[in-house]
Formats: sequence, structure tokens, C-alpha cells
Amino acid sequence: MAVKRYTSEFAGKPLMVELGRLGGQANGVCLVQYGETSVMINATMSSQVKSVDYMPLQVEYEEKYYAAGKIKGSKWIKREGRPSDEAVLSGRLIDRALRPRFDHNIRNEIQVVATVLSFDGVNDPDIPALFGASLALLISDIPWNGPVAGIRIGRVEGKLVLNPTYKERITSDFDIVVAGTANKINMIEAGAKIVPEQDMAQAIAAGFTALGELIEFQNKIAAESGKKKKELATVSQDESLTVLVRDFADQKLEAALYAPGKNKTEFYEGLGQIKAETEEYIKAQFAGNAELPKKLVEVSVIFEDEIDRIVHRNILEGEKRPDGRKIDELRALSADVGILPHTHGTGLFNRGTTQALSILTLAAPGMEQWLETMEIDLTKKRFMHHYAFPPYSVGEVKRLGGLSRRDIGHGYLAERSLEPIIPNKDEFPYTIRVVSEILSSNGSSSMASVCGSTLALMDGGVPIKSPAAGIAMGLMFDEKGEKYKILTDIQGPEDHHGDMDLKVAGTKDGVTGMQMDVKIEGITPKIVEETLAQARKARLEILDVITKTIATSRSELSPHAPRVQTIKINPAKIGALIGPGGKMINEIIEKTGAEIDIEDDGSVFVTSNSAEGMAKAMELIKEVTYDPKPGDEFDGRVVKLMDFGAFVEIMPGRDGMVHVSEISKERIAHPSDVLKTGQTIHVWVKSVDSDSGKISLTMKGLHQ
Repeated sequence: MAVKRYTSEFAGKPLMVELGRLGGQANGVCLVQYGETSVMINATMSSQVKSVDYMPLQVEYEEKYYAAGKIKGSKWIKREGRPSDEAVLSGRLIDRALRPRFDHNIRNEIQVVATVLSFDGVNDPDIPALFGASLALLISDIPWNGPVAGIRIGRVEGKLVLNPTYKERITSDFDIVVAGTANKINMIEAGAKIVPEQDMAQAIAAGFTALGELIEFQNKIAAESGKKKKELATVSQDESLTVLVRDFADQKLEAALYAPGKNKTEFYEGLGQIKAETEEYIKAQFAGNAELPKKLVEVSVIFEDEIDRIVHRNILEGEKRPDGRKIDELRALSADVGILPHTHGTGLFNRGTTQALSILTLAAPGMEQWLETMEIDLTKKRFMHHYAFPPYSVGEVKRLGGLSRRDIGHGYLAERSLEPIIPNKDEFPYTIRVVSEILSSNGSSSMASVCGSTLALMDGGVPIKSPAAGIAMGLMFDEKGEKYKILTDIQGPEDHHGDMDLKVAGTKDGVTGMQMDVKIEGITPKIVEETLAQARKARLEILDVITKTIATSRSELSPHAPRVQTIKINPAKIGALIGPGGKMINEIIEKTGAEIDIEDDGSVFVTSNSAEGMAKAMELIKEVTYDPKPGDEFDGRVVKLMDFGAFVEIMPGRDGMVHVSEISKERIAHPSDVLKTGQTIHVWVKSVDSDSGKISLTMKGLHQ
């Protein structure tokens, strides 16, 4: 294939696409360069159909350290290993934008791999990777209803910035990624520094409008370089079989879906029983038919479609939800704190049958997590939220161990939703970790994690800026895409069969986190705005429950939590405090049992579980780093005798010299006439040389 290059400009930066030079075995491949960040994307489809009841799509995002001119920091392993959490999140972001545009009756395996080949340190590779993933599919022979594109929006000094640089993102009020087609928004991922809903909606609308340029650019390239799409054998429904299933199961499903008073287990057991009865009915209808196994596979798909159709119809026509709630009504809420006896803080949050237990741990500043990725040089992270989703939370038996992409994604969404409320290090110097254990799940465990973690932080005495809470919103569209209903607090069949899952977290004053996925083409900016307004109403109700449980952060930390005190020293004294080979700092740690962390600006953090150890450590640090002044008195130890005087250690690692004439009021010939090594003597500081820092001492007093 001849090499082809297409160039454009987007958000003030050059955008280049190259085809035909790299790769060639995949169904579709392209190289996308934005600024000097380059990503190669390969889209590949297997020739064989896989025997599964879902569309087998994989989206992978690979970071290469060479792209940033780096060699991995580990002494022992220099090659890339398992993807970083950041790479997993980028892969999920791309997947969520691509997946709704596939025919979900496809059973051929499809894999999209985005490989970052060059990283300029300015432009995040995830946006060009999403653009390239869409383009690779669009120009391939893989059936796909694209294109889609994505954009990042920030706000710096009150002005919206499209695809902001890393530097701009640091000071931005929010970090929003919007993806969609030419007509609809189909994916949102956002973090914000407590920003009003209206501002978020306006930024999302502006980003969506700008996507049109990227869609048009892809269509131009595909028109010139795209392949003819393959005709695939897809799973299709036999209309006569659909009628049989509908006639047999519809009334039973209607009764089971809207039966009052059933818990989640009973609810799904009831649906399972109807499905089994339907399969037995179909077996009887096709007894002896060689097509029966295939028919039964189709029955499973039709059965799910019938639940989907019934749930949509009842909500759209009568706002009738399976559990009887109004469309803007929350499930029953409850909250509690101080659940576990020996932790630093705990919060228990229940919304319906979704339950999150969040546990706080406080530690020394030195326990911060070190991060190293292709994009990030070694840096520290002092607030962490981790999410655990055991199989028993949904009544299943599965192998334990290992994090799924979903676990990483949900944990990160809750973390970025909480980060804006965490106090800064100057105010609260602890390393903070919160783990949310999902004990029972039936709709939006990630938002329950935000609520439970807020409770745990307040219970533990962390002076958060404001309580935060989160809620999951849903949507039901009619078949024409004209009529719709927005649902508050989706669960069960509304979550599984709904057309949208939009999670919003924030405080009483604004949004801190947001995530949206769809199963349809997408939604309009108007629906985004309406959903955010309805979500705010729900969030305020949840915050009311949280603040009635615990109004403010406790004034005291748990007795089991370590205490941290901060002392500021002259940065020039850091070397003295550390000592040769760490001798001095290690001696202080050994004597006191405290943890000591020193920063380049002279901030010293002392962490101790013992008041006595804390006091002793602070005393020793002050001794080592104190600058003696004329007139100061010390009890010092003679460390060396010379002909002209004696050297006396007045502080750990700090000596002064007593001239032979300053040892006694009487004339002496040699210091050894009066002193011996190791002897403790009382001395006064006579003078300190301003240039060398040398200290002159006297044993005769200052007024002799």
C-alpha cells in the first residue's frame, strides 16, 4: 500500500494521519500524530465466529517507555510489564466510546490495540488514540457504525481550553473528556474542583460541538482510503420464535418484574424460573428438531430482549418502575460511622441493597505512593482510594484475587470524586488511604463508595472541605429516539436494560466527578443538562442523610491513628539532620521510634504513635538543627584535646572550640591539665563566625 498522509489542525495543534507505512496485517491500521505525540492503532478481527452470547471486543492501550525517552526505573526489570492503572483507564475510555457503535450480534473476535510510540510531554496520548481507534475501524473491513471522536476540555482563568496541555490541566477547574458521533454524545469522563452543574453542562456542549471537525476529517480519509465492509454471519432472531417466546413469557415476566416486596435474590430467581420454563416450552415445540440447540441459544437472547422491551414500555408510557418508585425517587438510604473498633475511621453507606463499607487508614507522609509511568516521572500520591468488589456482593461464587479493569475504573472514579475535598498537605500532612469494600451490590457501587468514604474520612477526623456524595442516573428512550425518561438511582433491570448510565458525584456546591456510558448512539447536550439537574436533587438528599449521621469531621483523630507534627528547619541544615550516610536521622529514629520525613524546603514531618516518642524526636531535631547564638549555654562533651584548646560537642553533630585561654580563670599550660576526653562541661557560646559557622566557646562565663 502506498504511503498516504493527511494533515489538519485541531485546537491550535497539528494533527497528522499516516497510512501504509507501519503495520499491514491488521484489518485496519493508522498512525496518528498530535503535536509530537504519536500513536499507532491496529484493529483486527478473527475470521472465525466464537461460540459466546456476547460481542467479543477487546480494546488495549499500551504505553512504551521509549516513547518518552525513558528507561523503566526498576533496577531489575527494564521491560514494560502489566499495564499501569493509567493505561487501563485509557483503554477503558476508548472502549466505552467504540463499543456502542458495534452490532452486538457480531460473534467474531475484534481487538483494537493503541500503542504509544512517541510522547512529547505536552499532549496526552489518550485523545489521539481514541481518534485513531475510530479511524482504524472506519477504514478497515470490520463492520462498525462510526466514526466517533473524543476531546478534552479544561477551563483556565475562566476560559474554556480544548485539549489543554498537562501544564494547563494542573490549574484547570475541571478535566472533562467528551466523545461521540456527529449527532450525539456517547461517553463522558470528568473530574472537577467542585464546579456548578451548569458550568459542566456548558463545557460538555462546547466540546461536543468541536468534535464535528474530527468526525469530518475521519470521513474524508475513509472516503479515499477505506475498505469495503465484510458481510458477517451474525446472530439473528427468528421472528416466529420471538412470537412463541413472547406469547408464553410476557405475562409471566410482567408479573415477576413488578412483583412487590421481593429482594434481589428472589427477583432474579423468579426471572430464572420463567426462563427455564420458557426453554422447556420451546423444547416441547421443537422436539426432535435438529435446530433445537440453536433455537435454545436464540431463546436466551430473545428472553433478554423481552425484558428490555417491557421495562422500556412501562417507564415510557406510565413512569412505572420495577420497584414502584417515582422516576426521580431514591431508594431507602442509611448511613453509619465507627463500625470497626480498631481502625482510624469507618463509614457504612446503604442505598437500597447496595452497601459500601469504607475504611480509612492514616500514615506518615513517607508512606505516599510512588508513581512511575511513561507519562509521569517519579512522583508521589498522598491520597488513595481503593475499591474491592468480591463475588459474594452479587451472590456469586468466583475465584478471588487480581483486579479487573472494572475494579480499577470504579476505584479511580471514586478517588477523583473525593480528591477535591481532601485537605492539602500543609493543613493535614498525613498519607490517606480509603478502601471501599462492596458488601452488597445492586446498582452504582462506585457512587456508594464516594458516600461511604466521605463518612469514613469524617469519622477519622480528616478535615475535609465539604462532604461528597454520588448517584447513578439512567435513561429510557423509545425506539424512534424521540421520547425519553430520566431515572434517578438505577438498579437491577433498569441498569442492565437501560440506555444510559451517568454517574455524578459532588458536594452541595458542585460536581467533583462524572462518568457516562450509553448503549444507544448517544444523548444530546440538553439531556446531559437535564440529567445533571436531576442528579443534583438526589445528591442533596443523600448529603442530608450523611450530615445527619455525622455533621462535621471529628475534632480528634482516632486513638489508634498516628500523630504527625511538622517543624520547619533551615534547608541548609538538612544535611546535618540526616548525617553522614543517614547516621544522625537513623539514631533519632532508633531512640524515639518515630518516623521522620524531610522535604527539600526544610519541612520535617514527625510521625509517632507515642506522645513521649514524638516529644523526644522533636527535641532531638531541634538540637541538631538549632543555630547557636552568642550567649547560649550548653552542657557539652569533650571530644578532642589539642595543644591550643578543646573541641566540645554542644549538640549532636555540632562542635565548638574552647581555646586554652578560655578553659580556666587560672593560666594552664595544656587543656589536659584540666580536661579529659569524654568529660561533660558547661560552656557558653562566645562568638559564631558568620562565614564559616565555626563556634568559639568559653568555660569562664561571658562576663569574666
